[in-house]
Amino acid sequence: MGSFLISLVPSSFKPEIHVQRRVQIIATVGIVLFSFIPILLLVMQLTKGDNYVGTLQMILNTFEIGKAWFFTFIVANMLFIFLLWFDDQKNKIYAYGGLAFTFLLILGLGWASHASSVGHIKGFIIHTSHFIAVTVWVGILIVVSWFSKGFSNWLKFLKWFSPVAIVCFSITVASGIGLMTFVMDFKTYTDTWMLSYGQLLLIKHLLIIPLIVYAAINSLLVKKKLIQYPSFNPRPWSKVESLIVLLIFSVTAALSNQSPPSENTFKNEGPSGLFSYFYQGQNLQVMQVELAFNATSFSLFVLSILLIGLTIYAFLKKAPALITFFLSILFVFSSYLALILSIT
Repeated sequence: MGSFLISLVPSSFKPEIHVQRRVQIIATVGIVLFSFIPILLLVMQLTKGDNYVGTLQMILNTFEIGKAWFFTFIVANMLFIFLLWFDDQKNKIYAYGGLAFTFLLILGLGWASHASSVGHIKGFIIHTSHFIAVTVWVGILIVVSWFSKGFSNWLKFLKWFSPVAIVCFSITVASGIGLMTFVMDFKTYTDTWMLSYGQLLLIKHLLIIPLIVYAAINSLLVKKKLIQYPSFNPRPWSKVESLIVLLIFSVTAALSNQSPPSENTFKNEGPSGLFSYFYQGQNLQVMQVELAFNATSFSLFVLSILLIGLTIYAFLKKAPALITFFLSILFVFSSYLALILSIT
């Protein structure tokens, strides 16, 4: 998505960028292979005896996730052939074709989503809009961060990309809240922390905080820095922002493999191993969590605020961007401990 969109932008409004076709092709092949893994796991779970082929055929013909993957397989092959024949870097008109195939792939993902199976058309629309917003925002971010040759025209790039990122982030948050309503009641949000699903969801939400900080740095502070110092290189900071995004994607991937939070899930699976580590030996028979800050958790909460402040301070003092990445990880770690150790 990012490579096709950025090729449509006039050269005067972006840094010099070249995304090799082999990168696009590898990404397309990756979509087919990695989206097949849930199908493979389902085959292994349902297969009785050695009839793997028969089970696979049944899933592809009768399960919505199987039909959606077969649709993805067909569209990805069409995109693969399209990329072999046409180079969007040489002719912008080809980028529209790539965007059309990418949009179809997103529709396939929305079709196979949990929200679509639960909420049908409503769930499909919310999940699809969520993923479109993510791919537009993050796709452009990753392509510009890792495939740009220099940082000329970066100010002009920020002038149009910052509003796009804000709109996409707003849609992502709004649709993300909508997706949460399909699996949980917001009143029981803290109760879900006892489950693996809730633990991963908490970590994901904490990672969003440094992401917002980096987005602010890259859209506001970097702009001021470039005006004062035209030789300032903003790419390391956008790269760190993309790394935070990839961490969020990783947690989301793990989250999708967990059972939705409920009393039955708690009874069948019990509390998560991570939660049990902090509260081993205590009565964990009821899925109920209440928060009350104590001296330890309050100290950790203050520490997490300081770490976020240090991230911004490190940018102002021209510290390496990688240092701020580790500060962000420490923020997530300390804020997680602050919340978990506040449970009574």
